[in-house]
Amino acid sequence: MSLAALAATPLADFAALGASWNDLPPDRYLRDGGRYRRRRHASYVVDGDAVRDVPHRAHWQPVDYNALHGGIERWFEPVEPAVAQSTAWRQLLRALGALASGLRSAQPWFVEAHQFRIDTTDGIGRPTPEGAHRDGVDLVAVILVAREGIKGAETRVFDAAGPAGLRFTLREPWSCLLLDDARVIHESTPIQPTGAHGHRDTLVVTLRRGGFQDPAPTA
Repeated sequence: MSLAALAATPLADFAALGASWNDLPPDRYLRDGGRYRRRRHASYVVDGDAVRDVPHRAHWQPVDYNALHGGIERWFEPVEPAVAQSTAWRQLLRALGALASGLRSAQPWFVEAHQFRIDTTDGIGRPTPEGAHRDGVDLVAVILVAREGIKGAETRVFDAAGPAGLRFTLREPWSCLLLDDARVIHESTPIQPTGAHGHRDTLVVTLRRGGFQDPAPTA
């Protein structure tokens, strides 16, 4: 099934969101000193057909899941209102919530949406600088928005409990990879320019039961 069919939304409506990736601010938290990543972030609770906006919050992961950037509150700029309130965006969140409930049972889903641009400002860009990892959620949807003037970005998905794995490259705009985060680890290889400059745009949506990942309260 196509992503457009899953969300009951014309593909052109998704494509119209693509221009917003041209206005992502730099990721100020890269610990490898890179300048190759830009992003925005938003959080929601999806419960059936209801999509509730959550007040802007930090993105946080434990070190167990992100050895490079875990353990710190990362306050990224929010997804622009024109994008976050668009019909296509909301329909996509509803569709992914319904898919998660179909797989795990109906319940509220704590959803984080990340707009990423990885570019070749540094000559090379790293989609997953933390390496092969899990995210500490239930499901991860990796959606390719665009790739222009690059080579690389091979997606690698491996069984978390063994050596089996798959390697492939997302090339079609608005193609979607859905991952069971408990069962697999994943990464994408670095990108390099094929000309003067290039970039890869993705939308990553995570769904977690029970609540968001947040740092433990201090005593």
